[in-house]
Amino acid sequence: LKEGRAWCSKELTMFLWLLQAAAGILCYVGAYVFITYDDYDHFFEDVYTLIPAVIIIAVGTLLFIIGLIGCCATIRESRCGLATFVIILLLVFITEVVVVVLGYIYRAKVEDEVDHSIRKVYNGYNGTNPDAASRAIDYVQRQLRCCGIHNYSDWENTVWFKQTKNNSVPLSCCKAALSNCTGSLTHPMDLYSEGCEALVVKKLQEIMMYVIWAALAFAAIQLLGMLCACIVLCRRSRDPAYELLIAGGTYA
Repeated sequence: LKEGRAWCSKELTMFLWLLQAAAGILCYVGAYVFITYDDYDHFFEDVYTLIPAVIIIAVGTLLFIIGLIGCCATIRESRCGLATFVIILLLVFITEVVVVVLGYIYRAKVEDEVDHSIRKVYNGYNGTNPDAASRAIDYVQRQLRCCGIHNYSDWENTVWFKQTKNNSVPLSCCKAALSNCTGSLTHPMDLYSEGCEALVVKKLQEIMMYVIWAALAFAAIQLLGMLCACIVLCRRSRDPAYELLIAGGTYA
């Protein structure tokens, strides 16, 4: 019995170290979502999309605290501590399921949100005195290697294009390998041919999938942890004195 309980306690301790690492990774994923969202926030007005990222950072922080509680409970073999550990893990598991559901909901909304806002962002572009929206457009076009909403011809319908009257698109539309590109529409081969809307949608959906997969992965890990903690609890409850009483009929 003692050997079995020691084995389970050892496995639970290993899980707790894994839980601490998981907490750090979850916080990293949440922070990555925040940082990346900041680059694309002009194309996506619904700030509630960040709710899964906020929750996953909170879960990561909570997992770190849970790991400390679990370590103390395992070392002392405290039934109360282990029971609290299992209950908190169960609550966190439910929270991660909620994160997955919210992630899928907001992932489905990305395309509609981008379609609603991207034209307004492009119409507000000001290449001579770049504001935040203008910098966002130039960043996205360079980063995703795209030009315009659907293609480079979309720039012809913008206020900036009509004001400049030079038949050119922003230099961020120029292919990275070309050093002498001026953005002129008379040389379309020098420009990125793919539009930005589809690529922005794809990027934002990928970001949301990082949150979903992280939540699913660590939910699975937590199930193993809860199982191991429950085994330790069951073995702890089988007190040797109680077993002796059953086997011998009396215990003094």
